[in-house]
Amino acid sequence: MNFFCRLPVVIFCICLPVASVIAQKNFTNPLLPSGPDPWSIYHDGFYYYTNSMQDRIVIWKTRSIAELKTAERKTIYLPPKDSAYSRQLWAPEIHLINNKWYVYFAADDGNNDHHRMYVLENNTSDPMNDQWTFKGKVANAEDHWAIDGSVFSHQGALYMIWSGWEGDTNGMQSIYIARMKNPWTVEGSRHRISSPVYRWERSGKLNDPDNPPDVYVNEGPQILTRKNKVFLIYSASGCWTDQYSLGMLTASASSNLLDSASWLKSTRPVFTASAKNKVYAPGHNSFFKSPDGKEDWILYHANPAPGLGCGRQRSPRAQKFTWSADGLPVFGEPVSTGKLLAIPSTGK
Repeated sequence: MNFFCRLPVVIFCICLPVASVIAQKNFTNPLLPSGPDPWSIYHDGFYYYTNSMQDRIVIWKTRSIAELKTAERKTIYLPPKDSAYSRQLWAPEIHLINNKWYVYFAADDGNNDHHRMYVLENNTSDPMNDQWTFKGKVANAEDHWAIDGSVFSHQGALYMIWSGWEGDTNGMQSIYIARMKNPWTVEGSRHRISSPVYRWERSGKLNDPDNPPDVYVNEGPQILTRKNKVFLIYSASGCWTDQYSLGMLTASASSNLLDSASWLKSTRPVFTASAKNKVYAPGHNSFFKSPDGKEDWILYHANPAPGLGCGRQRSPRAQKFTWSADGLPVFGEPVSTGKLLAIPSTGK
């Protein structure tokens, strides 16, 4: 082992492994050995992170995303047994809205056909405490199958976006949007703004008893805004396929976001697998800023080998992205496991 030695006096030296010094300014992917559907928010000097745990909701708290593996973690919610939302808790997200914390998640009773979205609320300043309360189901009047709910504010209004079925049977997942009356209540009708239409969005055939042979998927919607544009980044194709990737919708910030005509879909995926870097099925992303607010980062899960599907080998990964001259996000290629990356900029 190599050592970094400091000699404050001649008599002795304090020796630290080089790796521990490097770790303060660099990190490698994956951030955790396992963690599907990763989400992170940076607030008041801390990252709050969560991912799908199936039977509970857990939050990690850390000052450095590079230290997620050793971060403080806490189970904030265990659903009541045998309830409509006790099983298959998917894609939790933690949001700070009007100085209150909210966690949105999808869950069912063990039957995927019954998946709906739910929300927790915390009125205190620290989301790691035990003051979480169950606010209930979040749904529009039609109350169809729904997963991957996310919320965002735009021009004074609160919106929810999610992946859902048009009716009560599987076959196609589309992206829907609706206005919200408050953080736990959908107001008015839902509006479909994206469905799988391109070939790269329609990879869904697999001999898997848990998934029908022809399921076309748009899911995991996330909002990204910059200047006069609103971007919706979503996951396309079945997560059980190696073709799982990210697509993008673009709208003018001044447009009616409830109108599907306001959104332009990119004809090609914007983030795909890299066999060269051994990163497969990258998707279900979120975004966060660096502590100094100068860098944009994408957080996503991916598999380390082909053919691994939607299992626990999906691990969370983070990398910085840039912007093109015409104002579009440029995510690049998924970086390889073990590549040394600089931590998000702190401005120090």
